[in-house]
Amino acid sequence: MKGIKFKTTAASLALITALFAATSCSNASASNETVPGTSAPEAGKHYSIINVSYDPTRELYAAYNEAFKKHWESEHDSTVEITQSHGGSGKQALEVANGNPADVVTLALEYDVNSVRDAGLIEPGWVSEFPLDSSPYTSTIVFLVRKGNPKKILDWGDLARDDVGIITPNPKTSGGARWNHLSAWAWAQKEYNNDETKIIDYIKKLYANVLVLDSGARGATNSFVENKQGDVLLAWENEAFLSLKEYPDDYEIVTPSISILAQPSVAIVDKVVDKNGTREVATEYLNYLYSEEAQRIAGENFYRPSNEKVLAEFKDTFDLNINLVTINDFGGWDEAFAKHFADGGLFDQIYEQD
Repeated sequence: MKGIKFKTTAASLALITALFAATSCSNASASNETVPGTSAPEAGKHYSIINVSYDPTRELYAAYNEAFKKHWESEHDSTVEITQSHGGSGKQALEVANGNPADVVTLALEYDVNSVRDAGLIEPGWVSEFPLDSSPYTSTIVFLVRKGNPKKILDWGDLARDDVGIITPNPKTSGGARWNHLSAWAWAQKEYNNDETKIIDYIKKLYANVLVLDSGARGATNSFVENKQGDVLLAWENEAFLSLKEYPDDYEIVTPSISILAQPSVAIVDKVVDKNGTREVATEYLNYLYSEEAQRIAGENFYRPSNEKVLAEFKDTFDLNINLVTINDFGGWDEAFAKHFADGGLFDQIYEQD
């Protein structure tokens, strides 16, 4: 891979702080003969939707769902209940493709939503249905280490040392693990001047130091924080902050010299909402993620708000000086997945050799 571009935070944040207007896909009709899911909310009706999400969003959606219910009920003469499901992002996508009746998916990355699309459940063009490529909040990848950083783990190169034990989830099932892998690869590309032989050798050493490959990011956090395994956790930024909040005297965050702009994706599961008559509420559920109220909830749960004004309110929380690459530097998710994570791809080759 040639010519990867390492963007400064200002350039990367430009992708997520552009001006946007909330969009709505509602197709209200007064007729009782309309296609299921396209009519306006029915007065007095109780709606129920399912949000299938990934591991680290548990706290975020626990708070957001309560705010959304109040918003919905203040705007409509009807009520709504949201059921949550969490797990490794890739595994969650597979379960929806195999029949989990999600009205919406809020997954770790675009590729996982595309796998639901490819199962015929989401219409093509979903990525343009909501602002900012249907990514209402962002994150990045950081290191969580023991208090005092006894192993002096400062950057990606330290993860290849023989004395370092690493905890990271499995890229075959976890979206966060894929972001971890690509972040490490991006550092190695710069460090080794795009020499792929040296890059692969480094990645092999990194995975040789992995003690546990949990199926999802929350499981990896539990292995590191609760079970005290390893010297460093490769973590979503929000997961690291949650651990620090709960155990302020036990851990600290290390920001590597290079990381990646992680863009979780949201989408309506078209076949389900049209069957259930929930398109209106599902659309508003995802639209409201872009509201200032929801953006503050994202920031309070340590996701980076996409709203520039709200992001500025959290400038003392997030390290805005980190150098970020983006998935576009890997040719987009289809190319990145085929090279790194598909069956027989680089991860399989590297990890099987370990």
